[in-house]
Amino acid sequence: QVQLVESGGGLVQAGGSQRLSCAASGSIFSIVAMGWYRQAPGKQRELVAAITSGGSTNYADSVKGRFTISRDNAKNTVYLQMNSLKPEDTAVYYCNADITYYDGTYYRRNSDYWGQGTQVTVSS
Repeated sequence: QVQLVESGGGLVQAGGSQRLSCAASGSIFSIVAMGWYRQAPGKQRELVAAITSGGSTNYADSVKGRFTISRDNAKNTVYLQMNSLKPEDTAVYYCNADITYYDGTYYRRNSDYWGQGTQVTVSS
């Protein structure tokens, strides 16, 4: 079993900053990549940012230059620093992890681990 626990989020004024954290725990052999997705009301879930175990990053065009994703491999934790927030950043933010684990017989990989979601609301 693998659990992703998110923290951070809440209400912030436009132009402000917030930091989200997501800690993975459980039967983890290695974490291939972690990322943040978001889903606004009436819209599909979209990738915000992702980071591999080697530190390669990928960002949605809408957040480039404003958001920074980072990770602490020793803590199995990923962070999303969000600056210059805009009302259109309002959404539920979900942590995602691509993890390799040992099931007692084989090493397996699952990229479908999700956190519970945390609301980020940016007021204008």
